[in-house]
Amino acid sequence: MDFDRAPFIVIWELTRACALACVHCRAEAISHRDPRELTTAEGLNLIEAVSSFGRPAPLLVFTGGDPLRRSDVYDLVAAGTARGLRVALTPSGTAAARREKIFRLKTSGLARLAVSLDASTAAIHDAFRGVRGSYDWTMRILDYAREAELPIQINTTVTRYNRVDLPALAELLRGMGIVLWSIFFLVPTGRGRAEDGVSAKEYEEILNDLYDLSRNVPFGIKTTEAPHYRRVVLERQRGIRWDGRRRAESREPRVASTQRVPEPTLPRTATRSGGAEGGPRREIGFQTDAIGRAPKGVNDGNGFVFVDHLGNIAPSGFLPITAGNVRTDDLVEVYRHHPIFRELRDAEKLHGKCGRCEYRTLCGGSRSRAYAMTGDYLGEEPCCLYEPEAVACGVAT
Repeated sequence: MDFDRAPFIVIWELTRACALACVHCRAEAISHRDPRELTTAEGLNLIEAVSSFGRPAPLLVFTGGDPLRRSDVYDLVAAGTARGLRVALTPSGTAAARREKIFRLKTSGLARLAVSLDASTAAIHDAFRGVRGSYDWTMRILDYAREAELPIQINTTVTRYNRVDLPALAELLRGMGIVLWSIFFLVPTGRGRAEDGVSAKEYEEILNDLYDLSRNVPFGIKTTEAPHYRRVVLERQRGIRWDGRRRAESREPRVASTQRVPEPTLPRTATRSGGAEGGPRREIGFQTDAIGRAPKGVNDGNGFVFVDHLGNIAPSGFLPITAGNVRTDDLVEVYRHHPIFRELRDAEKLHGKCGRCEYRTLCGGSRSRAYAMTGDYLGEEPCCLYEPEAVACGVAT
């Protein structure tokens, strides 16, 4: 897949209306719909634009706010499916996501339901989501999805509030029949605050824990806004674990900053059907998309494009730099040729430690977090403990 030509994933924020008040919400969701949202006709035009990227077609995700606040969501799902797109949707964990709505999404052609679950207990989850009862509603949504035989993805945002609960949540997920656990690492934008995140040391610990977990769970694991995980996977496969002070002994030579780092192979994960039971488990590498992971590293603007409720085109919802608007600009042209997107896809333009890192092509650091915390979307990843070869050896590049 050539990310210079097409993204792996397109996110469309259908609306910012939502009944929850999540402490980390990048959209700063509101209780009512905005009359300036893209209309149904404009949404259908957007879907056509996404399909015009060609094959393999991008994954199209409807998000919000709460996309179920739009009555045309079923028509939009059906239109995307008819265009040959895999369409996923992220409903809010509220009572509005009733059984009949989940089943209607399935009959409209929805390929996956991505549900947010941030803790193993109602107390932690509800405090995080700002509304009592959200945990119980979320569990009902998961029941409806299983009944409708919709593949389920769980999204979890890691913060200081739920960091210690992650092992318990992982155990809870084992029996849920999910296909993918997507772990989001906080970016301080919207309502998200830097002090709510975890430290660079905790990042490294969590990513290593996720690697260990991924080897013995019946679902896939991926990270969002933590591209460091790809470096962790590769190093662990080579017998290396970075702890901020030294490396464990390994027979493999250290990769020089001028060398291209090879793609890692993902640890064991779910079968193609995504079921928690049945079928032999097998090794799946980054060249496989059986459970929705990209064939290579996705980063903001690099395999990823975001369209907000007003039609603004950005590299990511966490990187709110407007590069155009689908009402007036061609989405394909903006993604392929806008200077912001082209810079974000050029690892040689990265600044600071990221620009000197031998993993800059494989990882590249979170461009959203760099922008949120330094004002420079090409700047150094603020939450990475790793010291590149060029830095460790005092080499100027």
